[in-house]
Amino acid sequence: MSDPVAASRDRDDPLLLDRQICFPLYAATNLLNRRYGPVLRPLGLTYPQYLVMLVLWEEEPQTVGGLGARLYLDSGTLTPLLKRMEAAGHVTRSRDPDDERRVVIGLTEKGRALREQALHVPETIASGRTPEGIEELGNSVRKLVALLADQNSED
Repeated sequence: MSDPVAASRDRDDPLLLDRQICFPLYAATNLLNRRYGPVLRPLGLTYPQYLVMLVLWEEEPQTVGGLGARLYLDSGTLTPLLKRMEAAGHVTRSRDPDDERRVVIGLTEKGRALREQALHVPETIASGRTPEGIEELGNSVRKLVALLADQNSED
C-alpha cells in the first residue's frame, strides 16, 4: 500500500528527475542527435559538423574562437572536430596572417557544394510539424539559451 504522505513528499522533492529543467533538454538533445544522424550520414557529416557547416555557409571565413562562441563550444572540443572536417575535405584551417595565434576556418569547394545537398535537412527534420510551431519552439529555446549564457557569463 502506498503512503499518501510519502507520495506528497515525493512530488515536492526538488531532486525528482521530472522536476529538473536539465533533463528534458538533455533528453531532447539526445533524441535530436538520433534524428539527425541518419539524415546527415549520407552527407558524411555528424550533427556537430553540420552545425559548423551551417555557420560557415552563413559567413566564412571564421576564426576558431568565432565558431566556438557561435556554437557554445570550447576550442578543446572544436579543434578535433575541425581537424576531422579538414581531413574529410570540407574545410581548410590556416593561421591568420595578421595574428598567428588565431586559426581561420574556411570552406573548400567540396564544403560549399555540400550546402546544396543539405538543403533538404531542415524540412526532413521538421516533417510533420508546422512552421509556426517550429518557430515558436525555436524562439523559446533561444530565450533559454540567452538566459543561460548570461548566467554563465556572470559566474
